[in-house]
Amino acid sequence: MSRSPRTTTATAAATAAAAGWSRRSRAAAVLLSAATTLTLLGAADSSAQVRGTAKDFGRVSVRSGIPTDAKRFTVSSPDLVNGTFPQASWANAFGCDGGNQPLRLEWRGAPAGTRSFAVTMFDPDAPTGSGFWHWVVWDVPAGATGLGRTLPAGAVAGTDDAGVQGYLGPCPPVGDRAHHYRITVYALDTPSLAQPAATPAAVTAFGMSGHVIGYAQTTALAAR
Repeated sequence: MSRSPRTTTATAAATAAAAGWSRRSRAAAVLLSAATTLTLLGAADSSAQVRGTAKDFGRVSVRSGIPTDAKRFTVSSPDLVNGTFPQASWANAFGCDGGNQPLRLEWRGAPAGTRSFAVTMFDPDAPTGSGFWHWVVWDVPAGATGLGRTLPAGAVAGTDDAGVQGYLGPCPPVGDRAHHYRITVYALDTPSLAQPAATPAAVTAFGMSGHVIGYAQTTALAAR
């Protein structure tokens, strides 16, 4: 029995459709296989990162909180030797047994209009994703030219990222790359930040950023 033209056309269409579905199925299988491979590779990469040491952690850039037009002046510390901390200024926590004595600082050349100073020590290399504030001091009188072991009258010792008021020395993870501890003196256009000592360091830095007219900065290294 011969097929009608309509039957032949329908058969051809069905064959073409089947072929199209077959091609799409093969393409989908290829894509699925590739996606599975990438997923497995990603999982392996993540596992490798988890198994890796702290040295494998990536860096995250953070803003300095210092206006681009702020004037520069200078700061130094008689306690830093070749840019490294003395044992007396290392932390006495987190596995370190230093003396946790604050660094002595000396600065000069602050801009006219300075009404107070603030001091911070920040570790941008801490494996936290947001760095680590080790030291925050503000309301240092405008006539000051440095900091000793004790703060001048009126100055406020803020709270570090460990939740402790005052100075916390360096104590980077064992085997990690050297950490860069950024010590900054800020010249401010206000006599007081009017912040309680319990204010988190990041909040203090945020509030201070609108008052910075000058800054001095030095960096010290520490590694274990």
